[in-house]
Amino acid sequence: MFSNNILSFQFLMLCSLFLHFRVSISFDPHLPDISILRNCNIDKIYQFGDSLSDTGNHILENPFDQCSKPPYGSSFFENPTGRCSDGLLMIDYIASAAGIPFLSPYLDASANFSHGANFAVVGSTALSVQAMAKKNILASTTNCSLEIQLEWLSKHLFSLCKSDLDCRQEKLKNALFMVGETGGNDFNFALLQGKTIEETKSMVPEVVEVIMEAVRRVINLGAVQVVVPGNFPIGCIPLFLTAFQTTNATAYDKHQCLKDLNDFAIFQNQYLQQAISILKKENPNTIILYADYYNAFLWLLENCSYLGFDVASALKACCGGGGKYNYSLSRVCGSINNALCSHPDQYISWDGMHMTQKAYVFLAKWLVADLLPQLNCNADISYHSDTFDI
Repeated sequence: MFSNNILSFQFLMLCSLFLHFRVSISFDPHLPDISILRNCNIDKIYQFGDSLSDTGNHILENPFDQCSKPPYGSSFFENPTGRCSDGLLMIDYIASAAGIPFLSPYLDASANFSHGANFAVVGSTALSVQAMAKKNILASTTNCSLEIQLEWLSKHLFSLCKSDLDCRQEKLKNALFMVGETGGNDFNFALLQGKTIEETKSMVPEVVEVIMEAVRRVINLGAVQVVVPGNFPIGCIPLFLTAFQTTNATAYDKHQCLKDLNDFAIFQNQYLQQAISILKKENPNTIILYADYYNAFLWLLENCSYLGFDVASALKACCGGGGKYNYSLSRVCGSINNALCSHPDQYISWDGMHMTQKAYVFLAKWLVADLLPQLNCNADISYHSDTFDI
């Protein structure tokens, strides 16, 4: 759908190299033991983003949030923690693999932030709430956009570092900054509030520029390792499959995902990768990596049977409101009489918008396998067939 002329030669080369890597693991779903991430000597992680990464900020903002109710957290914590899943998130697995504790939410005043902090907030957007409103898009879940999260980081570093030089040369020299996933809600809210795909595409340059400015800011504050995730194939998400369900068989791909929505995600991700390529040239001494959520999810979907998921439920929510995809806006997970599956570990989607911890552990392993060779560390990636336990 989209022409290749928007891609630079450098980006095309990166894509071809990645394709070679991805094919090699697509035919053999064994992934490395991600504890080898400890070889990177990461001592802090700073996470920005939305509900894909929030470990408790929004529940402190709004104790009545959807993710603050049972059965959220039931598979690991046995009670809700503010994580929008039945258990752990990707950032939990990545932190654990790096040998550091789960990241505390920044709004928890009693927390220990010696190993980093989580600034992500459920419902957060890259654009400010005011900028979204000017586009006639309501973003009412939280006011804590990416800009606010960056302000929190500045306050945190002011208390952590003795000086700017101390931040750059000591405190942050082994830190990993996860700038996102962010921006996804900007597009989700637009599409779900009636904007066409073309209208939503017109927002991509502005959203990507805001993300790139965030990366510049964390680099100026001392970051030397930055990961910028792209978006998932949203046409495979039960929420969107329900909202845009159609009887037109040609609207679906071989996985029964909505092609137009996935094409939009591809466009967004390509634009983001091109911007990252430019930013890398501007900052040759900083590692700036793109985290390929799109292909990580496709790998998971294509290998779901091998990985222990129920193929018939691959596009259904475990916890939801019934219907073809077990999702309903009127009966979301956490509400009264929602339909809850018996075995969350056989489902990819937890609540129609977010994934199960079983899905997240595999996505985390895929991403570590992809990113590890590009990080500033010495790690021997050896593949094992016995590394799939949560």
